[in-house]
Amino acid sequence: MKKIIIRNWNELNDELFKDTFDSKIKRFRSTFAYRGVSDEKHEILNSLTRLGKPYKTMEQNLIKQFRKYAHKHVVERDTEWHWLSIAQHHGLPTRLIDWTYSPLVALHFATSEIDKYGSNGAIWKIDYSDAHKILQTKQTTSLDTLGARIFNVDALYETVTDLKSLDGLHAKNFDVAVFFEPPAIDDRIVNQFAYFSALSDPHLSMNDWFKQPHVKGNVNVVKIVIPYKLKWEIRDKLDQSNINERVLFPGLDGLCSWLKRHYKPI
Repeated sequence: MKKIIIRNWNELNDELFKDTFDSKIKRFRSTFAYRGVSDEKHEILNSLTRLGKPYKTMEQNLIKQFRKYAHKHVVERDTEWHWLSIAQHHGLPTRLIDWTYSPLVALHFATSEIDKYGSNGAIWKIDYSDAHKILQTKQTTSLDTLGARIFNVDALYETVTDLKSLDGLHAKNFDVAVFFEPPAIDDRIVNQFAYFSALSDPHLSMNDWFKQPHVKGNVNVVKIVIPYKLKWEIRDKLDQSNINERVLFPGLDGLCSWLKRHYKPI
């Protein structure tokens, strides 16, 4: 993992978009997943782990009860990856972790919490194409067929059918990560340019996964530290660029969150 402490807005933009040029097609086509955190000390933990000390069937029980009580038409496909995507989106604790294609959306989440303006923030960049190279050929067949480097829920289902199949790829000090696009169920997912990751160990933090021997040196991981003194400048420039709660959380709740923060006195 590479750690970079930026000093100004220009350096920040350079680091966010670094290594995103595809020389084969001579276009900027990023294969990075971005995640913004308001405090650089925060680990990348999934919400299932944050729920508390796990017991053996906790994850399965959560998903089972969600499928039981959710409306039968809530998903377009009856696969576990569809159900997980919907559940994560609506706040159920799962092993999934939220990422975005957009570095500016990640910057929003690193600077949206006013009460964290005394702490350094951070943006995590991870090359999901590198992460998928760890998988075996039979697990990337659907990607190769589509000429893609990230799964959608249907392509993932074709090669890693469900969580049990993903768990089967776990070994001592060896785990894999899959990155996949959720179904575009509402404007929030679309506007946040969002997608998910899942690890073969449901309680492993991404930080600990980065330290595993087969990941270190093989997966491009960058932590960009944002000094707290730059947060207001970044926040104001994001608002000017229309990257804010009103856009990322469409509806009255997002509008009110934006107004409350935007007009808060310093």
